[in-house]
Amino acid sequence: MTEILPGGRRLVLASTSPFRRELLARLGLPFAVQAPDTDESRLPGEDAPTLVARLAQRKAQAVVRHDPMALIIGSDQVAVLDDEIIGKPGHHERAVAQLQRASGRTVIFYTGLCLLDRASGQQQIAVEPFRVLFRQLTPEMIENYLRREQPYHCAGSFKSEGLGIALFERLEGDDPSSLIGLPLIQLTRMLEAAGVKVL
Repeated sequence: MTEILPGGRRLVLASTSPFRRELLARLGLPFAVQAPDTDESRLPGEDAPTLVARLAQRKAQAVVRHDPMALIIGSDQVAVLDDEIIGKPGHHERAVAQLQRASGRTVIFYTGLCLLDRASGQQQIAVEPFRVLFRQLTPEMIENYLRREQPYHCAGSFKSEGLGIALFERLEGDDPSSLIGLPLIQLTRMLEAAGVKVL
């Protein structure tokens, strides 16, 4: 597939995430992927929505020098429980602790999205919240889930697009793709505002 959009422009996903790449592919548009070189550290006093908006923008800006006509997508996500940002667990023990803590409770995911039009310099930025209410999870349920899916590189210790759906009581939000890491409904609006027809 060529990486050129109708009109001769390129669409670039500034991400190393295979989940975001898979989501963007659903729109059926040609795109390239470039890894953004971005410091993802949280600033002092920075809340979750501000953090993900800033990082989405920074990721898009990090690959801006490669193509003066590109449309660049940046995105970032964090999970919040009790006003505390919980990250990717990294290993089994931490994932167990995250799921034990989330059991019977609501975790809010904030996904930041930025579409940077390199030609005009215009940026569209949005933050999509999504609420996940967890079932009451027993130690056996947590162990069985983690051994089967091993979601150690996923914020919140689950993959909602896989077996992780069995952990939930209810999902609440406007865009289910935002929970996986790239809000496609909002992105479609942004692309169309930038002159790219998805349909």
